[in-house]
Amino acid sequence: MPSSPTPRSATILGEGLPPGPRRAAMAAILTSVALATLDAAITNTALPTIASDLASTPAASIWVVSAYQLSMVAALLPLASLGEIVGYRRIYLTGLVVFILASLACGLAGSLPMLVAARLVQGLGGAAITGVNLALIRSVYPQAALGSGLGLNALTVALSFTIGPTVASAILSIATWHWLFLINVPFGLVALAIGLRTLPLTPQAGHQFDLLAALLSGAMFSLTIFGVDAVGQGGSWTLVGLEWAAALACGVVLLRRQSGHVAPMLAVDLFRLPVFALSALTSFCSFTAQSLAFVSLPFLFQHGFGRSQVEAGFLMTPWPAVVAIMAPIAGRLSDRFSTGLLGGVGLLTLSAGLALMALLPAQPSVADIVWRLLVCGAGFGFFQTPNLKAMMSSAPPQRSGGASGIVATARLFGQANGAALVAVCFGISEAGGPAIALWLGCGFAAAASLASLMRLRAAKTKGARP
Repeated sequence: MPSSPTPRSATILGEGLPPGPRRAAMAAILTSVALATLDAAITNTALPTIASDLASTPAASIWVVSAYQLSMVAALLPLASLGEIVGYRRIYLTGLVVFILASLACGLAGSLPMLVAARLVQGLGGAAITGVNLALIRSVYPQAALGSGLGLNALTVALSFTIGPTVASAILSIATWHWLFLINVPFGLVALAIGLRTLPLTPQAGHQFDLLAALLSGAMFSLTIFGVDAVGQGGSWTLVGLEWAAALACGVVLLRRQSGHVAPMLAVDLFRLPVFALSALTSFCSFTAQSLAFVSLPFLFQHGFGRSQVEAGFLMTPWPAVVAIMAPIAGRLSDRFSTGLLGGVGLLTLSAGLALMALLPAQPSVADIVWRLLVCGAGFGFFQTPNLKAMMSSAPPQRSGGASGIVATARLFGQANGAALVAVCFGISEAGGPAIALWLGCGFAAAASLASLMRLRAAKTKGARP
């Protein structure tokens, strides 16, 4: 695995890296996070072009996206656990190498099966990056400034998500879809070169990696995602039941196998910490609310309000754009004020924004839509960084990998749950589906706000700042 001849040691430094090396290390981390986020966003936009060029059906081409997501969700927790054992730096850099090579393979693919296979491998690299990036940020920043580091991470994700469709359109206007993946190679190599010199060593756990537990974890999450996707697509409830039953069986066996383990792969030890458990619940509910909105709003804009596809894309921009503005502000505030209170206020604002979107008039103006989306984005941006800090800070330092893995898993499951619920809403009423989804998102955001505010009492009981 990649290593540097003279990496700095977070164990010796104790308070993170000095400002210069810290900035360089964050440049490497944020570059690779941006690549992984952009890769998902631009691929969605380019699916019709890819399907046409490879002479595949639209349904089959969706596997270009699904393969990446499935690989990521199956590998997140095992790779986060392995990071605690061999070091987050090693997992991160190895994952970046895998991501670069898989991106090259995607760009050179000449058929749909080859592209899907390369995307599966690329998902493994993305899981390694996503699974430990927050743990690395925790080792790079001193505790007193951790919120600022997490805010930069949230800003990078939001900006990448915002410009993803624009980047895809720009590339496709001057080159073939292959360059959507090939562009990762030079930027990835730059991030790798910086990371090799600057990312710190972290303490390594003394226990062994449990391969069977990793397989059980991957099977449990993959089967759960398959079931959620089948519900959203109106599949057979018999098949859904079998998939979820198998996922539950894998989970039970996993819990029994790792019962009493000092650092279980499925981090049940961390869920015994009230602040961490409530933060994970907050994350799941909030990303469910976001997904309910993001999947349903394009249908509302195009089918309900008669906007074009291009107009609908531009109308979605205010939400992630204001998240990018609010994330670093909320990060700095989380270094001074209660994360439970900041998250609660932000998510209550998101809930109000979604309610306002559901109450839009039949023929709204652009201004009517934009100011409501600005409210939603401000609320979501105000919650995200404080919640990340609460999850990472409440976990013991030696369990940063497990905490980082749970952060990513809660986000992915929330997004998958929201997408499936949108399909259910359309099944209830095709015309009224978007409004139902927005009201449901309003409810999930309110539940997330309540979970966030409950951290005030939980932290007070433990004698720590919430």
